[in-house]
Amino acid sequence: MSGKQSDDERQREAKAILERVRQETDPQIGAHTQAALTRTGDHFMARDVDQSDRIEVLGSRIGRIASIGGFVVLAFLLATQFLPG
Repeated sequence: MSGKQSDDERQREAKAILERVRQETDPQIGAHTQAALTRTGDHFMARDVDQSDRIEVLGSRIGRIASIGGFVVLAFLLATQFLPG
């Protein structure tokens, strides 16, 4: 019986360790993901250029949004080349 009890104790200890690791890493992963999304949004909204120059802001937004459109079109064309039909 003592062998079974030690196995149960080991399982509880392992579960407790895994729970602690999960609690310590979850907030870091969430914060990193949120920061990456915020930086991406700031990039495409041209918040990293001189805000006093409206033409530069508008041109940056147009160029960055056009690059997304170009990427989607090229990805579609590539997919049609590889898919049968």
